[in-house]
Amino acid sequence: MDTQTANIKRTRIQRLIQWLVKALTNTLFFGAENLPLEGGVIVATNHVSRLDILVLFVNPARPDITALVANKYLRYPLFRWITESAGGIWIDRSTADFAAFSKSMVVLRSGRALGIAPEGTRSTSHALIEGKPGTVLLAQRSGLPVVPVGIAGSDTATGKMFTLRKPTIKVVFGKPVILPPAPRENREQVMQQQTDEIMCRIAALLPESYRGLYANHPRTQELLANPALYR
Repeated sequence: MDTQTANIKRTRIQRLIQWLVKALTNTLFFGAENLPLEGGVIVATNHVSRLDILVLFVNPARPDITALVANKYLRYPLFRWITESAGGIWIDRSTADFAAFSKSMVVLRSGRALGIAPEGTRSTSHALIEGKPGTVLLAQRSGLPVVPVGIAGSDTATGKMFTLRKPTIKVVFGKPVILPPAPRENREQVMQQQTDEIMCRIAALLPESYRGLYANHPRTQELLANPALYR
């Protein structure tokens, strides 16, 4: 498929998703001005529902956004069609997927926005679980900013829609952060610190019940005490 055809297909599916999100949910975006309007950027979000990717896809600032999506969703025809129409990148979460990493770098270097869940999977508790270093590695290799995102309400949205209620989903974008390269001598320690930084910034954007593992982290508490640092 040539680029022009792919873009037309992408625009059509995006309009369809925008209509569905607007018709079925009350989705509110806050802090979208924190998303750079152009250039490569990593959009790091919590992940509590299959709706999260669709909601990010219709954000008001970066219509060019795509995302890393677990390849377990390949078995769902509708989700597979939407993901591939949006130029999503399938990733095998059970292994170090170097092919997905390489494709992500191509997307970022082409100047597009890339959505990623640092936790590496959907949280079944609906609260933050431990972040993995993949997001930080992408940020270090690309030198591009990371915009933390907190999504709340998507975890209960499907159930409400089935009972003909219109759920409210809140999507909050935090300030972008650029992570310096990790030195060789204590690389793992720095990678962990930077992963915690991203996760704590996401936690600070979420209601308390969603903060999970990072609720009482000192960095989360520091951020919450000074919203100017992260919002």
